[in-house]
Amino acid sequence: MKKIVITLILFVTTLGFSQDWNYNFEEAKKIAAEQDKNIIIVFSGSDWCAPCIKLDKNIWQSDTFKKEAAKQWIIVRADFPRKKANELPKEQMDRNRKLADKFNPDGSFPLVVILDNNGKVLGKMGFKNVSPEEYIKMIHAFEKK
Repeated sequence: MKKIVITLILFVTTLGFSQDWNYNFEEAKKIAAEQDKNIIIVFSGSDWCAPCIKLDKNIWQSDTFKKEAAKQWIIVRADFPRKKANELPKEQMDRNRKLADKFNPDGSFPLVVILDNNGKVLGKMGFKNVSPEEYIKMIHAFEKK
């Protein structure tokens, strides 16, 4: 019984810190407008792009970023995996390509695009080998311009 309770507590705690990624930009825009939050789009190659993988591990998965994102932003992931085992559904790939055509025409990976809640680009940046706190400050710097 004790093990079940501990497992349940750990599971619920983990859910509280899970990343709340959106995969549909149009839905994310609606949520951003309703909640008056800016949008962050992350273009990544999750299974082939070394800087993308490092950014995910060091920044996006950090508790610091997760807490800030939950309060400040609606986050969207546009992933472009190459391995067949990680292939996304065709509908999702089509959405990601459409998003890339609009916000990442040069095909930069990783690319982080910061938008206001109307979809206006506030800034773009890539991988930076910094702490989550410093990365968050860089995102906020685009929002203050």
